[in-house]
Amino acid sequence: MSVQQNGVVVHERPSITDIMERRAKAGRLVTGIAAVSDSDMFKAPTSGKPKAKNWDSHLSPESQGRPPCILKQASGYLKVPGMISLGGGFPSSEYFPYSEISMRVPTAPAFAETDPTQLVTIGKHDIRDGTSEYDLSVALNYGQATGSPQMTRFITEHTELMFNPPYADWQICQTVGSTSALEQTVRMLCDRARKDSILTEEYTFATALETIAPLGVKAFGVQMDGEGLLPESMDQTLSEWNEDARGARKPHVLYTVPSGQNPTGATQGIQRRRDIYAVCQKHDLYIIEDEPYYYLQMPAYKAQPTAPSSSDPTSVETFIAGLVPAFLSIDVDGRVLRMDSFSKVLVPGSRLGWITASAQIVQRYQRHAEVANQGPSGFSQLMLWKLLDETWGHEGYLRWLMDLRMHYTRRRDALLAVCDEFLPREVVSWTPPSSGMFLWMKVDPAKHPDYPRRSALDIEEEIFHHAIDNGVLCARGSWFRTEPGTPASEIFFRATYASASEEAMGTAIQRLSMAIRKSFQLQ
Repeated sequence: MSVQQNGVVVHERPSITDIMERRAKAGRLVTGIAAVSDSDMFKAPTSGKPKAKNWDSHLSPESQGRPPCILKQASGYLKVPGMISLGGGFPSSEYFPYSEISMRVPTAPAFAETDPTQLVTIGKHDIRDGTSEYDLSVALNYGQATGSPQMTRFITEHTELMFNPPYADWQICQTVGSTSALEQTVRMLCDRARKDSILTEEYTFATALETIAPLGVKAFGVQMDGEGLLPESMDQTLSEWNEDARGARKPHVLYTVPSGQNPTGATQGIQRRRDIYAVCQKHDLYIIEDEPYYYLQMPAYKAQPTAPSSSDPTSVETFIAGLVPAFLSIDVDGRVLRMDSFSKVLVPGSRLGWITASAQIVQRYQRHAEVANQGPSGFSQLMLWKLLDETWGHEGYLRWLMDLRMHYTRRRDALLAVCDEFLPREVVSWTPPSSGMFLWMKVDPAKHPDYPRRSALDIEEEIFHHAIDNGVLCARGSWFRTEPGTPASEIFFRATYASASEEAMGTAIQRLSMAIRKSFQLQ
């Protein structure tokens, strides 16, 4: 539905009720092996929304040269009634050694390990028997690079619920996790021969840098503050770009982790995101929005909470409304490729995520996936679909995310409390994160007795090894520097509150404090 607000057309986000009514009207989803599907089969009507811009000028020659997979396209003929296939190399499900899979899962919204669970069973021929829309006979055979229609439908509806992209021709494509998606996306947009480069935060995800560098693409860092990437710094960097001095073309791609940024924990507010988007429009940058921690947005940290936070959402609508809008939600040009993943919110081992972008970009991504990995695992798709769609539904999954947010808030608060208690505040500072899994601690090298005779990097290394000797591992800030060859005048360490118990975190911070005090010769 579209409404007028101050003379501007606003397309309202659909509700869960709207989506389920649309499903009921469409009827039961029945698909066969390697069924062809896309988001347009499951989206609400997009009349009134503009089309995305054309991005030919941003695509690499490699991407533009990729033809469609002929054998994958031939699968489209299988939907013709009465068609007998002798064309595809699909093994018969008769010879699959899995007849049934059973799993115990929580019943929404009771997600604690101590709560009662329910047994969910997946059979080989549930579709044939009319007991489910997805089964082992289909999931365990070859599929399309975009993933199964069943998971495509759920993810498309989820994307509408959460982001409601403001242009018409958006699509989703399932991925083999976000690291694989990033590698394919960088190859799709950048080319070594053109001396392409990427702009990102001055400290960013180390694996992203390790993905970009071997492709012969340079990454350049933009200054940050407590809210993440600084749009003024980005604008100045691009406006003053000197190709000869930089050894690379002016960047036409921005890679950013807007929420709970890895490693700094910074979260861009809505105005910051709008300002960054405006700079990208000004300089025609394409945005890779990497958002594994988006749903782990938390209330502000209170050093001594006395009661449950009044900001804790009680309904899924309140939860959705409280999240900072994504770049995808303000993307009027179709210049954002958003990467989502189930890794941080369900199970990393599923290796299942998805991208959302314009139909043109998704098609180019799909052409690469067809010959790179042929799409995500059928086991992963079927097991997640059975949990998220058939068992929990959209509301159940959102309540899971609400519950997860509460647990990570408690873990964050526990880590911050022991930091307040034990770390030497005269040399260590930090900003409480409002999203994600990480605390970014700044150590002031200027207060070290041997500085500047010893470099900040040398002092960082000393603290790191003191900490290892004490039995605690923290990630060194230098591991995340986008431009490691430039001089460093600051020391950082990254700690996570995602895995260790609250008691173990307390012990770890005490050990880290001892390492810092030893290096700085503090009592």
